[in-house]
Amino acid sequence: MANIPAGSYVPLYTTDKTPRKVAAFRLDKTSVTKGQFLAFVKKHPRWQRSKVSRLFADKSYLKDWKSDTDPGNGLDAPVTHVSWFAARAYAQSLGKRLPTVDEWEYVARADSTKADATSDDAYTQVILKWYSERPSTAMASPESFPPNIYGVRALHGLIWEWNEDFNNAMVTGESRGDSGIERNLFCAGGALTSTDVNNYAAFMRYAFRSSLKGNYTTANLGFRCAADLVSDDTPAK
Repeated sequence: MANIPAGSYVPLYTTDKTPRKVAAFRLDKTSVTKGQFLAFVKKHPRWQRSKVSRLFADKSYLKDWKSDTDPGNGLDAPVTHVSWFAARAYAQSLGKRLPTVDEWEYVARADSTKADATSDDAYTQVILKWYSERPSTAMASPESFPPNIYGVRALHGLIWEWNEDFNNAMVTGESRGDSGIERNLFCAGGALTSTDVNNYAAFMRYAFRSSLKGNYTTANLGFRCAADLVSDDTPAK
């Protein structure tokens, strides 16, 4: 895991521009792979495809696997078609947790040389290029992506990732006030109170998160784990 230093950032959606503090923590350098998740379901059979409760994973859970214990090819590719409940159980089985939205967004601002590259056009273009490309049929290994300044790979360009508090962006109506249902709004309204109207990639992340439920699974949604920072005299997870 990578040690992430404490810092602060301003979330995309907020009317309060006071930077939000993020405590130091640890984050997996890559997303969890099929091979790693296979070891988890073998040890915890209740999370195998044929045994998992529909309360905790929908019918598409691990649908790309050949069987309960055969993920097929590409064991070094990220596991997808996993629910938030399954991702959380995996993390807890290792004494870890899922990263919060604040932690994920804080680290995702980095490129290979800067902790905050969001004002760099090249940073934004790399992300937008991923969204604009036709996805390949074979998922690449997260290890094939370059590390950012923290040594963390593939936060952009491979898959979406679950966060512990993915559903903290509650959207029920008009985004400027969100005080009631209004079905005749114009699409640009969502950007009016944002901190960076050019951060289209972040808009998409927030929009996707707000559409999810904990038992949802999709072909491009996986996860990685986080952990609280340990002191020198505490065994690392």
